[in-house]
Amino acid sequence: MENALLLLVLIPAIGAIVTAALPRDNRQIIRWWALGASLLTGFVALMVALRFEWMSGPGEEIRASLSAFYLESVGFGFKLGADTITLWLVLLTVFLTPLAILASFQSITQRTKEYYAWMLVLLAAMNGVFLARDLLLFYVFFELTLIPMFFIIGIWGGPERRYAAGKFFLFTFTGSVFLLAGIIYLGMNNPISGQTGGFDLVSAIAYAQTQLTPNIRWWLFIAFLAGFAVKVPLFPVHTWLPLAHTEAPTAGSVILAGVLLKLGTYGLLKLAVPVASPDAIVTVAPFIGALCVIGVIYGALVAWVQQDVKKLVAYSSVSHLGFCVLGLFALNTMGVQGSVLYMINHGLSTGALFLCVGMFYDRYHTRDINQLSGLAKVMPIWAFFMVLFSLSSIGLPGLNGFVSEFLTILAAFVSSRLGIGFGVLAATGIVLGAVYMLHMLARIVWGPLKTPQHEDDHAGAEHSAAPDASDEPLPADLNAREIGILVPLALAVVILGVRPNIILKTIEKPSQAIVQAIQSPTNSAVADAGK
Repeated sequence: MENALLLLVLIPAIGAIVTAALPRDNRQIIRWWALGASLLTGFVALMVALRFEWMSGPGEEIRASLSAFYLESVGFGFKLGADTITLWLVLLTVFLTPLAILASFQSITQRTKEYYAWMLVLLAAMNGVFLARDLLLFYVFFELTLIPMFFIIGIWGGPERRYAAGKFFLFTFTGSVFLLAGIIYLGMNNPISGQTGGFDLVSAIAYAQTQLTPNIRWWLFIAFLAGFAVKVPLFPVHTWLPLAHTEAPTAGSVILAGVLLKLGTYGLLKLAVPVASPDAIVTVAPFIGALCVIGVIYGALVAWVQQDVKKLVAYSSVSHLGFCVLGLFALNTMGVQGSVLYMINHGLSTGALFLCVGMFYDRYHTRDINQLSGLAKVMPIWAFFMVLFSLSSIGLPGLNGFVSEFLTILAAFVSSRLGIGFGVLAATGIVLGAVYMLHMLARIVWGPLKTPQHEDDHAGAEHSAAPDASDEPLPADLNAREIGILVPLALAVVILGVRPNIILKTIEKPSQAIVQAIQSPTNSAVADAGK
């Protein structure tokens, strides 16, 4: 089990190195090697999940380390660990990445070796963030995710790809500077030494909770909040996200929405909230809740008026992630459970929507709602999946999005720090979500058939000459490869909609522990004595 954690990082990292060494001209070998490396990583994660004690309490987790990478002078070590929340997010990562790589087979034909190498580096870095149990290692992996995504957007993206990649990098890197400052202060002042190390995540948080004054803990919380809020992203530091989503290739959008945004919410859950003093977290909760509600409503309204389907889905992420953070800052067990479940459900539903958008874009080379209509007549299989995932995103009862949205809103209703007003305003986001999603479906799925090919007889020739055109023409409806990509996502959406307790029961104890830490009285006497 311990060695398996190391393999979750090492397999995709080694796979990326091998990919970079493969012959450039043989695209098929490169594609299937990258897919094989991602599937092998998923197989290892599945083996860990099957042997994991899912009902374990807080603090009980698998731990692994590489002693060769331990630096005693600063207390840094290559230490990994996994609890129930961590493992669910790792499973989400290794589930979405092979699907994203498989979805790239048709559209990515230029510089394929570099593309698939970066995808595997990204997989290694994302797993590293979730598994890291050393603060410096967490930061290294957290920043490492920026590099492959920067190149994926900047090289294989849309017309404004360079601007989008630069904005994505600058926003998230600037926020991470504050995160690094907080990590260095916390790790260097932690008196614990030896093999545990001052930067050990568990010992550093324990040190902050028992030895630091409330004032210092407040500033640490602000530093961590600055780094993670940009990554989520929370309103008003969300402006990089819609452009990055729109310009990224399909697989880049899937990973960005499905996993990378969850690094921010995961950081809030595992680092920012535990470090803050109970008084501070309770005081700031209404302010964060207000930002979440603004993001929910603002994102939904802006999505409603979009003419680009991909940009509509991108703004829906701004709205949905507001629910996720709102549940966390409701400061109750129901909210934390709903927040974690929302991370997973949003990754599945929104990732699937980006895949569906990419599949019709590969055929018509447009995402403009005004140029498309009645696609169900020529793409009935695609229309089925598009409607299913749209309803999942809306939160239709019986599909995965419903339970997580219901829990986060109900948690806000019953929260002593948020209350009915926050719950009511957040609930309007569900109504608006139904409006913009159903409006989009009515425009492009139903109605009279309208495609660019019908308007321009030469469109097919132009499309075949496009830089990202595939070696083989696509059929009118989805082919076997595309159906194989969407079926696992559809099954996950239905299963988690019918049986959400598969996840909720396993994260109940860790969620209770987080809430108890928030609600415990501030130990001012110990903190003052320590100073």
